[in-house]
Amino acid sequence: FISSFKSSNEAYKMAKTNHLILKDTTKVDSSLFIFTPYKENVHASYYHDKFNGRKTASGGLFDNNLYTAAHRTLKFGTKIRVTNTVNDSSVIVTINDRGPFVKGRELDLSKKAFMEIAKFKQRGYLIVTIETIEEFK
Repeated sequence: FISSFKSSNEAYKMAKTNHLILKDTTKVDSSLFIFTPYKENVHASYYHDKFNGRKTASGGLFDNNLYTAAHRTLKFGTKIRVTNTVNDSSVIVTINDRGPFVKGRELDLSKKAFMEIAKFKQRGYLIVTIETIEEFK
């Protein structure tokens, strides 16, 4: 079930601790993490550029150039792997906002994350599979 990723970014260790984290990544050593299926075949869209610099529900400023997402119920800081069901491209993002507030949509991705896994860049939504990620202990 765990597949390889298509980008060259990697997981890294924080300099001051031995705690592994994921940072702006689409490629990780899957032996270090547990991927738990969350939802399949759901709609994901992306944020419009007009939201850049606005405050997110978690308190930070939104940046369309980071790997982040909005979800209605997942805890802030949750890492998820989002896989495009059409081309099997995946991206890992951090939940930092609430939404989407459009009926039938499960996830709002940053534009960077969306475009990285989109096959057709002109379409504003994708059908995706979502997995939550936990560090293997």
